[in-house]
Amino acid sequence: MQKPLILFGTLGCHLCEDAERILQALKLPYQYVDIIEDEKLLERYQISIPVLLENSSDQENILAWPFNSEQVSQWLLSHRTK
Repeated sequence: MQKPLILFGTLGCHLCEDAERILQALKLPYQYVDIIEDEKLLERYQISIPVLLENSSDQENILAWPFNSEQVSQWLLSHRTK
């Protein structure tokens, strides 16, 4: 089963919109989290959004922008085969 993906971004971020389009084109389910709503997330990601996170019980895998469809696919494959 696929691990849930989280896309960190914020309203008005055109790069975040680009990242959403990539995930939609790949037909990957994801949850969008606006970092502006959480002080810790804002502090951590404010200059690096969009950030894609794959969360599992044993680790946290992060892919920071810039990325394209091929890079997302490779990132997911590399972490899911370990």
